[in-house]
Amino acid sequence: MPSLIEQLDGAFRAAIVAAFGAESDPLISVSQNDKFGDFQANAAMGLAKTLSESTGQKTHPRAVAQKILDHLDLTGVASETSIAGPGFINVRIRADHLAGELAKAAADPRLGVPPAASALRVVVDYSGPNIAKEMHVGHLRSTIIGDALARTLSFLGHEVIRQNHVGDWGLQMGMVTYAMETTADSEELTLGGLETLYKRISRATEDPAVRRQMAERTRELQRADKSDLPNWKRVRDLTLAAAHAMYRRLDVLLTEADVRGESDYADRYRDLIDRLVASGHAMETAGALGLFPPGFTNKEGEPRPFLIQSRDGTYQYPTFDLAALEYRVKTLGARRLIYTHDARQAEHFAMLFAVAGLLGWDRTDGGAVSFEYAPFGTMLGEDGKPYKTRSGETVKLAALLDEAEQRARAVVDEKNPEMPEEQRRAVAHSVGIGAVKYADLSKDRISDYVFSWDRMLSMEGNTAPYLQYAHARVRSIFRRAGERGIEATGSGFVLDSPQELALAKHLLRFGDVVAAVARELKPHHLCNYLYELSSRFSGFFENCPVLQSEDPARSSRLRLCELTARTLASGLDLLGIGHPEQL
Repeated sequence: MPSLIEQLDGAFRAAIVAAFGAESDPLISVSQNDKFGDFQANAAMGLAKTLSESTGQKTHPRAVAQKILDHLDLTGVASETSIAGPGFINVRIRADHLAGELAKAAADPRLGVPPAASALRVVVDYSGPNIAKEMHVGHLRSTIIGDALARTLSFLGHEVIRQNHVGDWGLQMGMVTYAMETTADSEELTLGGLETLYKRISRATEDPAVRRQMAERTRELQRADKSDLPNWKRVRDLTLAAAHAMYRRLDVLLTEADVRGESDYADRYRDLIDRLVASGHAMETAGALGLFPPGFTNKEGEPRPFLIQSRDGTYQYPTFDLAALEYRVKTLGARRLIYTHDARQAEHFAMLFAVAGLLGWDRTDGGAVSFEYAPFGTMLGEDGKPYKTRSGETVKLAALLDEAEQRARAVVDEKNPEMPEEQRRAVAHSVGIGAVKYADLSKDRISDYVFSWDRMLSMEGNTAPYLQYAHARVRSIFRRAGERGIEATGSGFVLDSPQELALAKHLLRFGDVVAAVARELKPHHLCNYLYELSSRFSGFFENCPVLQSEDPARSSRLRLCELTARTLASGLDLLGIGHPEQL
């Protein structure tokens, strides 16, 4: 069903065409002040400027706004329209129209959120654990942001292909497998042991001779048959087994089938380079091979290459990413490619996308292909520096999640000691893991954020526990109703109080917010929406008795509670966060 904003958008567009004979975006937005209305159209100022330029005569925005109103038909939708300031058009929605829209949303398993008008095949590239290392907090943001985006796009009806691009064919793998071959007890190595081994060989590469040796080892690896590389397989298997254990613990949907690492394109690199050389796109530069996308220069202003083969003959990160991009476009048939990676890689992805455009891979027989980079900032400690242990080491993700669940369990034990042990353990998992994920997802991904245990586990403010508690509180209303034999009758809504109206209007914004997340690739829009929904529900609950009221108000308010609980649960599901029935 079309949202309220979409309904207003259609009516205003028709009015603008009728008034001025031209199409224009009415710029509908939620009103910043409920006193003036529920929504506002902000097109009059831009239209007035356009008309003034085309006619050579000054056109006043308020006059434009009035002419739009003269042709605007919101019969049955709006109870009031008005012009404010330089030409803002305010609209207040009728209570009975809100009630009718709520009834449609309540009857829809999708809560009134329509599938995307044009479903696309979308690749979301996220997580990318490091080979021969345990996952650390640096992997958290890519993993959970990418997962939330994949969930949201899937919900909207897009065909989402998750891709976990693992660096298993470059220098790091060459170094660690070489180190294994020179270690007597390599057969007994765990992932932790591999990480120690890798650190040792990394220090050794400070010697130029060792660096050359490792480059040669990597070149040999990249030209070998994977079936002849037992150590390579052991490193990869140990790394991925640990990563998938983390995904399950984080309630992230990545599976073994989603892993497509650098090695998966091993038989494509030589052919790719040969084609790029033959076409004249790849050229020799200082003994290496590279492409020169326009607009990229070094400090001296000279064209800067996107290197696909180094002087020693090895393939590089650009080679791997370019082969993966070609596969995703030409083999998978993706029309939208989304990469969730650290903001420090912005230039690499800008060059990658520019090269893809240079090669014509941004357009296929099926239409244009969109390449999108969704960068994120850094998790900081309360000292404002990158989050680390007291000894200065990078925090392991497993240790972070252990502490989250332990802290959450202490809260659960204190607040609900009579809860059965198994249930307390499950709730502690949902609350602890949810708190960590939400603390990240609720921030605009492009910004750094400060990690604070006290803040993220608080039952107050914009936190996961606050939202989970709000959901549990709504469900408790229905448990109490069941104990008293109370059920909602009928199917309609009666919206009389300001709190009921405020909650109703916010519930009907869910689809717009989900669409914004998919469009802008920013899950914090959904977090902010859910927090405001919880706050509006609190205002409703405090001022509008539910079980104590009489019908038809009681049934209507029970339905408002049910729709609130369903919306909270759906929103948290899109974020990959649990919502226990009881806390």
